[in-house]
Amino acid sequence: MSDPKSTFVPVTQPFLPPLDEFQPYLEDIWKRKWVTNNGAYHQQLEQELCDYLGVEHLSLFSNGTLGLITALQALKITGEVITTPFSFVATSHALHWNGIKPVFADISPVSLNLDPDRIEALITPQTTALLPVHVYANPCDVERIEAIADTYGLRVIYDAAHAFGVRINDRSILNYGDMSVLSFHGTKVFNTFEGGAIVCRDAKTKRRIDNLKNFGFVDETTVVAPGINGKMNEVQAAFGLLQLKHMDQVNAQRARIDARYRNAFRNVHGLKMHEIPENCTKNFAYFPILVTPEFPATRDDLYNELRANQIAARRYFYPLISEFPMYRGLPSAGPHNLPVATTVSRQVLCLPIFPALAEADQDRVIETVLSSAWRNRRAS
Repeated sequence: MSDPKSTFVPVTQPFLPPLDEFQPYLEDIWKRKWVTNNGAYHQQLEQELCDYLGVEHLSLFSNGTLGLITALQALKITGEVITTPFSFVATSHALHWNGIKPVFADISPVSLNLDPDRIEALITPQTTALLPVHVYANPCDVERIEAIADTYGLRVIYDAAHAFGVRINDRSILNYGDMSVLSFHGTKVFNTFEGGAIVCRDAKTKRRIDNLKNFGFVDETTVVAPGINGKMNEVQAAFGLLQLKHMDQVNAQRARIDARYRNAFRNVHGLKMHEIPENCTKNFAYFPILVTPEFPATRDDLYNELRANQIAARRYFYPLISEFPMYRGLPSAGPHNLPVATTVSRQVLCLPIFPALAEADQDRVIETVLSSAWRNRRAS
């Protein structure tokens, strides 16, 4: 038997239901010979996701990035869009691909989301929209963001890549804004291998989105817009239907892992655990900690120690989007404009969390963190 210390622990793994449960879906796809282009499973998954998430209009995509790009196209966003630098780079790349200038605003030190107090000072005559992110499935301050948008006549598109199933005050977080974009990538709570979706407010907008993701076709011979190929295929959709059947189990397993981490680290000086408000339904998508200066080792020291023990913690999000070459020359990208985001990006560390994480492997993660705290405190 192998030494458990040598076992590699990834930061996340996709939830994979038993293979024998997937076999009937594959056999049915082979029998129908309809593998893409709005097939039966695609249509069924759209409806079941609407029911599960508590939304009315949802369009499936082959991945979340194409969803973001298409959402901006569907709303005809141009000019400047205020967004967060503390996100996965696809958030700003979607703007870049549409010829839109990202304007970075700082984040809240509590929620780690776009700080409403920093938005208004950045609005110019060229500003057309806001693109906030529900980071780590923690809802943005949607009420204040939408009040600002209403005052200045701005659109709001939420990057909800992390926020599958999240509700605030018993209302789906996806029902805020003009649109919300989900990711169903293999690293997410709910996955279709690759995949994503746009949630919108009305049937007319959904039709436009569905046209855009299918090259702009509305029928066999009519193209009404310069669309893209963003369609989800039947194998992805079938896998999503199977995933939905296991979501209660997945959420319970993630909640258990989250609780064990919180119990282990609650008295560790210098480690700050990210808190999500009590009025929010959690999906336990990530377990980020902030390694503050009071901790006896730096974030990168702890990261390297975890890696040396075959534990794939991730500095997520680091660097900031604003620090990448294609964005760092923007006036809004300077660290002086983003002091909170800059500090958080140098402190954050996401620990492994996924349904199949064994207690023994989680214990290794916990022991490595506690050992680092104890050993470095003794040395200082």
